[in-house]
Amino acid sequence: MGKRPLARDGPASRETILAAAERTFAEAGLSGARVDRIARRAHVNKALLYYYFRSKEGLYRAVLEEHLREFAREAREVLEAQGDARSKVLGFVSAHFDFLSVRPLFPSLMQRFFMTGGRSLDRLKAKYVLPTYRGLMRVIEQGVRDGEFYEVDGRQTAISLAALVVHYFLAAPWLKTMARMDAYGRENLARRKMEVLGFIRRALVRKGRRE
Repeated sequence: MGKRPLARDGPASRETILAAAERTFAEAGLSGARVDRIARRAHVNKALLYYYFRSKEGLYRAVLEEHLREFAREAREVLEAQGDARSKVLGFVSAHFDFLSVRPLFPSLMQRFFMTGGRSLDRLKAKYVLPTYRGLMRVIEQGVRDGEFYEVDGRQTAISLAALVVHYFLAAPWLKTMARMDAYGRENLARRKMEVLGFIRRALVRKGRRE
């Protein structure tokens, strides 16, 4: 790689590149993103991208992994905490909602991530996504066995819980243009989160176990 190319921001330039890359990958995906565009957005020499990340694919993985690692950590804390299954499931959904509510580019990134194959991306899924999904599924199944939850399929319910959260944020552009609603407005976020958690309580938690 040779000497490190000079950059305007020095050590901070890596974070600047990641921010510019996140925006570009969210818009165009891995195949459609251009390194030149990312460099221009970050106001750095293109050589600096290769110095830090070696390739466009390496940069893409770095952008994804920063988010995936953090959410996996938060999810693990909730799912492995002391308490009943109801508290863990609702805590997980709440954490998932809060995580996405401050990362408006992440839902689009994840949608493209799941649609893109390749060994290195599959490793990210295996390292971060699958353990979280399986942890949630185990908690749901435990809740069914303990009589907290209705008889549900753990796998399908885990998918449904994720969809309840993710769809709202993926639909944010449509809501803004067609429904004239700011999905990220404080009141709308609070209302949506309350409705999602209430829906889950009614659909999953047996009567008498909802308080």
